[in-house]
Amino acid sequence: MSEQHHSNPQLEAPWEDAADAAGGANRPRQALLDVRTEVAKAVVGQDATVTGLLIALLSNGHVLLEGVPGVAKTLLVRTLSAALSLQTKRIQFTADLMPGDVTGSLVYDTHTAEFTFREGPVFTNILLADEINRTPPKTQASLLEAMEERQVSADGVSRKLPEPFIVAATQNPVEYEGTYPLPEAQLDRFLLKLTMPLPERDAEIEIIRRHSLGFNPRDLAAAGVRPAASAADLALARAEVARVAISPEVLAYIVDIVRATRSAPSFQLGVSPRGATALLNTSKAWAWLTGRSFVTPDDVKALTLPALRHRVLLRPEAQMDGVQADDVLQNILATVPVPR
Repeated sequence: MSEQHHSNPQLEAPWEDAADAAGGANRPRQALLDVRTEVAKAVVGQDATVTGLLIALLSNGHVLLEGVPGVAKTLLVRTLSAALSLQTKRIQFTADLMPGDVTGSLVYDTHTAEFTFREGPVFTNILLADEINRTPPKTQASLLEAMEERQVSADGVSRKLPEPFIVAATQNPVEYEGTYPLPEAQLDRFLLKLTMPLPERDAEIEIIRRHSLGFNPRDLAAAGVRPAASAADLALARAEVARVAISPEVLAYIVDIVRATRSAPSFQLGVSPRGATALLNTSKAWAWLTGRSFVTPDDVKALTLPALRHRVLLRPEAQMDGVQADDVLQNILATVPVPR
């Protein structure tokens, strides 16, 4: 069952406390702390996933969300968008979905006798690509230009997407019939792969309690969710993340981790330099969220699994032995020397 039991416990640390200790009055950081508070009004027990999505927004990258049905993947994205005052659109990926249904298409206008471009749902801030692995590769590929270039080309004209823009794609880890596994080239375009586990007992009790009191997941305003930050706050935060320092020793640590994936016996495909860059950028975002102006080896460790787990390919014999990518990455973290 894929990496379903391997969530991201390192990202569940109470970084509110760390931010306060480091002078957390910083306005952009406080705004994002408040976003987590707002999201918790609707989504219970997914703090690590919320943090991962915020890191992706800070790093201007896309997220692959993996979890069984019913763990609030869609609700989480909708609530995060509402708390950030960002526009979100949802596409239900199906076997008959066409590329133009995602990016938009040219439409003939009978009044002007000309073709005009009708924007598709990709023209938004956070695109929820629901069950992305249920659509054929041709339609999956229609997202590639949008994800990589932040634009859509049609009839020789390139149209810029709104800023910010990220894709939050979901997939079910236990259903394989009628699905089209994402090719490695597309998986590599996702900054992070976050696994959404089933809630702990206390969290599940809280979920049921809220529903017994009339919680309606389609009415976020009634749940008390309010905008806590804006695109302007996010832009300021990104500028501050870019200034987070990283020492040559920690840079080398990132490279050593990535290179270790290429020689791991259980992997037939290791992590590319793009993966190393992803680990660098997300580590800087996590360091900033926890109130520091520099990256530590612990920041790198916290992001290694979500930043790299989808960029490696297990050998068939390792899969048959029940080995999971997260297991191998954890072993690499345990063996690569940590800078002091």
